[in-house]
Amino acid sequence: MTRADPGELRRLFLFDSLDETQLAWLADHGGVRTFAEGELLCAQGEPAEEFYVLLDGEISMFHLVRNAELELNRDSRPGLYGGAVQAYIGDRIEQIYPHSLRATRPARVFVLPARSFAQAVREWFPMATHLLEGVFFGMTTVRHVVDQRERLTALGTLTAGLTHELNNPAAAVSRASAELGDRLLASQRRLADLARQGVDCERIGALVSLHERLTGAGAAQPGRDPLAVSDAEDELGDWLDEHGVPDGWDVAPGLVAAGFGVAEAEQVAEAAGDRLPAAIGWLAEVLEVAQLQAEIAEASGRITALLDSARQYSQLDRAAAGDADLAELLESTLTMLRRKIAPDVRVVTDYAAGLPRVPCFPAELNQVWTNLVVNALDAMGGHGTLTVRAFRENDHAVVEIGDTGGGVPEEDLGRIFTPFFTTKPVGQGTGLGLDISWRIVVGRHGGDLTVESRPGDTRFRVRLPLAGQPRPNASR
Repeated sequence: MTRADPGELRRLFLFDSLDETQLAWLADHGGVRTFAEGELLCAQGEPAEEFYVLLDGEISMFHLVRNAELELNRDSRPGLYGGAVQAYIGDRIEQIYPHSLRATRPARVFVLPARSFAQAVREWFPMATHLLEGVFFGMTTVRHVVDQRERLTALGTLTAGLTHELNNPAAAVSRASAELGDRLLASQRRLADLARQGVDCERIGALVSLHERLTGAGAAQPGRDPLAVSDAEDELGDWLDEHGVPDGWDVAPGLVAAGFGVAEAEQVAEAAGDRLPAAIGWLAEVLEVAQLQAEIAEASGRITALLDSARQYSQLDRAAAGDADLAELLESTLTMLRRKIAPDVRVVTDYAAGLPRVPCFPAELNQVWTNLVVNALDAMGGHGTLTVRAFRENDHAVVEIGDTGGGVPEEDLGRIFTPFFTTKPVGQGTGLGLDISWRIVVGRHGGDLTVESRPGDTRFRVRLPLAGQPRPNASR
């Protein structure tokens, strides 16, 4: 390493306001080092021990994402700097190189030890040092607090939606359970009435067997045309009225719903003998019991499905990292957000067949889907089409979430993932949803998050590697 020329340093925009004494101090404490093409100046993640300023040549700044190099910048302008740029903060943060620097052409670089750089900044620009420290720690604190608030807000929205979705089937179970007990008692009384009226055990057994056979056949039949059902109810009601069954018109709809018709009613008459009204009454009560049981089973299944979606969304039964089915993750997110989807918003899903499972942090990806879907719904204002696609593209899985809203203005596309930037009105957005999503996709999963937008067609595209493992220690 050779001594730097103070005159050459003065020609750099970074040092052009320094006096002769300060330039001489830099020349004494630093030096010029030559790097061959392809040689590393510093490596990401290593202790930040030097500050670099380009004198001539060309250097590239790149970031390692799952051992793949992602170039962030390449420049040949004298004065370009990098390395230990936050050395002035001292030991209050871990001083490591945030990115790697490499000479892409032979380069001469002024190299200043990190401690000397920190000393110069603190002594020559004390006020600026305090301001920079305040901005750094202030932004870090604000980002952390708002990040947590963003997560809590999303959790509150999902909790409200899940509660609303669970309320309907839970109410159906409660109502059906309350009626079930009354119907069971009524059916037992009807059976006792048959016995008191002299119907022997053989005929009662025949009625029970007939009920089991006919209800089994009725449950298996396909749905019928409403007009045909109405005609069947009229026909059965007339038959019951002709055979002296009271309130036959009220009983007929329940019997027809179970698959009964005149032919089946005649079989009941044959088994019941002259006690047809009591037999039909018992049969109607038993059928209502079966219907209530079916309602309870259907509502319980709905509750189970909702809880399964919630479990899938939160990944409570899985390790932090693992292989996941993207279609399952996306569907669980849509289920959790169903209450937020307006009636006039059409949801279109398209999941490619045979899409491999993806190594990932499933719960964190669900947070990404939530942010992107909520943004799309907000952009459409209650009207439009939400499209959710998942497909394979070479060695990546791709998830695309699109909307038909007004689009992102072209001048905002370049900063859409910038922390605290939002296109929503003041107070309606934190500007961290897309930043969080970007950090999860890029920082944690080594993928990529991009956006294409024009009025009526906005698409956020998430690309996730199908090989390797997510990065548990990556910054979020």
